[in-house]
Amino acid sequence: MRLPVAGRPHLTYCTNIHAGETWGEVRENLQRYVLAVKREVAPDRPFGVGLRLSARAAEELEAPRELAALREFLAASGLYVFTINGFPYGVFHGTRVKEEVYLPDWMDEARLVYTDRLAHLLAALLPEEPGLEGTVSTVPGAFKARVRGEADAARMAELMLRHAATLFRVRERTGKTISLALEPEPCCHMETVSETVGFFERHLLARGALDRFAALTGLGRGESEAALHRHLGVCFDACHMAVEFEDPGAALRAFAGAGIRIGKFQISAGLKVPLRGRDEAVLAALRPFAEGVYLHQVVERGDRALTRFLDLPDALRAAAGEDGGPREWRVHFHVPLFREQLGLFLNTQDYLRELLALLRRECPSGHLEVETYTWDVLPEEYRREGIVMAVARELQWVVERLTG
Repeated sequence: MRLPVAGRPHLTYCTNIHAGETWGEVRENLQRYVLAVKREVAPDRPFGVGLRLSARAAEELEAPRELAALREFLAASGLYVFTINGFPYGVFHGTRVKEEVYLPDWMDEARLVYTDRLAHLLAALLPEEPGLEGTVSTVPGAFKARVRGEADAARMAELMLRHAATLFRVRERTGKTISLALEPEPCCHMETVSETVGFFERHLLARGALDRFAALTGLGRGESEAALHRHLGVCFDACHMAVEFEDPGAALRAFAGAGIRIGKFQISAGLKVPLRGRDEAVLAALRPFAEGVYLHQVVERGDRALTRFLDLPDALRAAAGEDGGPREWRVHFHVPLFREQLGLFLNTQDYLRELLALLRRECPSGHLEVETYTWDVLPEEYRREGIVMAVARELQWVVERLTG
């Protein structure tokens, strides 16, 4: 749904909150959940869909009959697809995901094939509306431990440039503009704002990249530069940025200053945990969040530099053996936006409020997507209202902050 604020951005939620790896399961989720959310928040106007497709679902949807049926369903239901979550390639619910969620990464041809397929599907689904563009969010290159040096970084950039060439050809053929949105995340090759800007400047927007893109597309250097700025950008995930203690205004300025487009904002919140010493009560309250499906990176800020832990259990073990001074943990565990207090700790709602206040004045992206995919693994006490009402409350919470 479009919001009556600067730039009139589209707001939706990501369907990766619903378990579903086959196209049939995704289709059922659209009918069961997305329509129910639409009835709550946008009963009388078009409602956008933040579609998550696994590699298997994308391949199945590519069948002409299935794609035509989806287009008919969307039109009849007052729904439209403008963004796709292409981050998790395979199974995303009900089994251990952890660091495997980044595989195949951008060093693997399979990631390119999958993302090219998503771009073609999105071009087929994107409405014929002037100014409406599409985005596909994706992994930030690779899991940091997988990248051994500049040769691996160059390999990732090569595949990204080849994908950008696909996006250029899609635009030439269909008139639809699709951009790839790389999503910085803790413990990944593109983790911080500065690392992300550095990767773009060294590998995606440098002279060598322009020459390579020109060879792939037949464009001149100036046209290649414009096309790369148009088709390659970032997904600004508010939870990830808050966990990294990135100042929202400074982050927006850094991306703008480097000429890096923000394809979409994922409106999400993590956990904020104040600690003093071992603080057994707080650590005990956190243990139910140390579940076995997803990776929950932790960044600690104390008197010295930031300290990073790969997963919440690692941070809990470290805290159990020390008696440190006052410090704060930020935990990568997406929790409901509207639930500011979670027992003895908070979510990062204050960060989100600051970001949304900036976007209310000037929104550099037309795509806003609520993303609380960890619903199934939240401690039960924080998900008693049911998934439809929780998603509706999240969307309404965002609308209230953006529209006043």
